Amino acid sequence: MNQQVLVTGGAGYIGSHVVRQLGEAGYDVVIYDNCSTGSPESILHGKLIVGDLADSDHLHQVFANHKFSAVLHFAASISVPESVAHPLEYYANNTCNTLNLLRCCNMAGIKKLIFSSTAAVYGEVQSNPVTESAPTQPINPYGRSKLMSEWLIQDYAAASDLRYVILRYFIVAGAEPGGRLGQRSPKVTHLIGAVCNAALKRRSEVEIFGTDFPTPDGTGIRDYIHVEDLAAAHLDGLRYLERGGTSEIFNCGYGQGYSVRQVIERVKAISRVDFPVIETCHRPGDPDCVTACADKIRKVLGWQPKYNNLDTIVSTTLKWEMQRETALCSP
Repeated sequence: MNQQVLVTGGAGYIGSHVVRQLGEAGYDVVIYDNCSTGSPESILHGKLIVGDLADSDHLHQVFANHKFSAVLHFAASISVPESVAHPLEYYANNTCNTLNLLRCCNMAGIKKLIFSSTAAVYGEVQSNPVTESAPTQPINPYGRSKLMSEWLIQDYAAASDLRYVILRYFIVAGAEPGGRLGQRSPKVTHLIGAVCNAALKRRSEVEIFGTDFPTPDGTGIRDYIHVEDLAAAHLDGLRYLERGGTSEIFNCGYGQGYSVRQVIERVKAISRVDFPVIETCHRPGDPDCVTACADKIRKVLGWQPKYNNLDTIVSTTLKWEMQRETALCSP
């Protein structure tokens, strides 16, 4: 095969899993990452170029020095509370940098793009599971910055030969079952990682942000997808475009929601560790319940998830975090 692809943000949590699967599938991978949250240690295949998408001159040079057949764009800031506190940084890093990347794609004649988007573009959904045709009404700057990026891609594609697959992620968790890859960032913001860290006594407690949601147990409900299944969806999307597929948007989730309390109880049961749980008020920008309708991605891309199980997601996360703890404690 030996097709060369560019992966922005490929040293990060999700990007590194995709890079590994691309390498194992025979692709020649170039990773462009500023390593602000990603780690070179997470790159198991390909060549890393350290750079920022805001550095247009450097990015143009990277495109000039290679012949990419496709671009997979992950690089972004992803914390909802952080986006509420620092909205301008999110629009700069997520939206403006996507514009910089598209300008390079335009000059290089790139015709295939996979874009990492989010279910946050839906906002407070009117019904669950949410389909790709649901209204996009994001309620936080993170979701709006990603939706604006989607619009940039769609408008550019309408005026060019670019074809895209936009993947709207639900909550990503888990780790590569072999223990080679997982989330390395010391600042874990997603629930499962945070709760697993509490089970390993790296956190003194777990906070539940809101117990007054209109859900069965009062806590927010989310659709958790294993990172390995999500990575596979990117390869399915790339192969779809290589076969001549038209531009499409797909949800990436399982269609099964779990509440914050349910996740905490499963981590406690699997780890056999108890830890304090503190209840506090809900955060700005958090919807009460969001789950995915994933019928379209299964039908169009032939996506077949292998890790559709909360216990598997929790177990692989715990395995990865325990392994990291051992490595950190080794002389």
